[in-house]
Amino acid sequence: MGALSHLRVLDLSRVLAGPWSGQILADLGADVIKVERPGSGDDTRSWGPPFLKDAEGENTSEAAYYLSANRNKRSVTIDFTQAEGQRLVRELAAKSDIVIENFKVGGLAAYGLDYQSLKAINPRLIYCSITGFGQTGPYARRAGYDFMIQGLGGLMSLTGRPEGEEGAGPVKVGVALTDILTGLYSTVAILAALAHREQAGVGQHVDMALLDVQVACLANQAMNYLTTGNPPRRLGNAHPNIVPYQDFPTADGDFILTVGNDSQFRKFAEVAGQPEWADDPRFVTNKLRVANRAELIPLIRQATVFKTTAQWVSQLEAAGVPCGPINDLAQMFQDPQVLARRLAVNIPHPLAGSVPQVASPIRLSETPVEYRRAPPLLGEHTEVVLEDVLGLDAAEVQRLRSAGVL
Repeated sequence: MGALSHLRVLDLSRVLAGPWSGQILADLGADVIKVERPGSGDDTRSWGPPFLKDAEGENTSEAAYYLSANRNKRSVTIDFTQAEGQRLVRELAAKSDIVIENFKVGGLAAYGLDYQSLKAINPRLIYCSITGFGQTGPYARRAGYDFMIQGLGGLMSLTGRPEGEEGAGPVKVGVALTDILTGLYSTVAILAALAHREQAGVGQHVDMALLDVQVACLANQAMNYLTTGNPPRRLGNAHPNIVPYQDFPTADGDFILTVGNDSQFRKFAEVAGQPEWADDPRFVTNKLRVANRAELIPLIRQATVFKTTAQWVSQLEAAGVPCGPINDLAQMFQDPQVLARRLAVNIPHPLAGSVPQVASPIRLSETPVEYRRAPPLLGEHTEVVLEDVLGLDAAEVQRLRSAGVL
């Protein structure tokens, strides 16, 4: 039994931020009911290729993107533009602990599915709204997507090669990181609201915005600006506050060197055959190395090209200097540590026999994550949910299906 197995979540969200939060809650044991549009469902179901392949190597209907954020859920198709569909969703909300939705501000009010409407029938409900810009402010009614938020929220101004270098310019992160982080923050907020409900007996509205999360996650870079008034500039793979802390070329590729203190720098200099660097008045402290990075980095680059990546990693690890290779995903999933931590799992799937999944990083000693269900087929659990949760009989479910509500 998972830590949240006593909870029911009504997931009205789609794409990534909301579904990611729902998947975390589902991994922890919650019964997450994913409500989708009949016939099409979550937008990401069609965001391929790639698609999951069946035993004959043919594409199934399930896009890899959708499969990344929807395991352990049950899918119900309900058309809540119809009055009977609205009634069904309200009845499900009345029997749920949490609702997650990512419609535009005010979008669900027309269907009687906004927070105030559902609070009236379930005062203990925790209702999490995820939007691009939040429920207030001049941008509140704008649509917001991860890529545009990475730009507007400052992240892309920090990501990419420095000005003056070949290929310079802003670059987005290679995954929809703002969506993922918003899903994580939403989960934290939901759990906080649950803790409050245990004390006060009432739910609340959680207002999550991609822009808010993006700005919050600028972390030290935001503080670098707020304390100086100077916007940080792009440094490629270099660190604004630590040197050396970036990629360096080797005899057969590249590796990452992350020197976190002066003692580690001295050890690195010894392994590099340049112990004098650690006593050089330009480089003796991190503050000086940051100030003189333009002199130090070329010296390091000239030294690192004489050993292979494997040699650097082996020798520096033995000396206690943090470093590592730059893996592609094939190499990463074959890494001994990744294999030992079982970060790839397989779950039985009705169309493909099994579906690969990236394991949850949450490790709980008493209530471990369980992989109970593959990401559901569209409407796979409509009948069983409506019968078990709402008590509808088979004839009523068939009537609703014939009317196009399901």
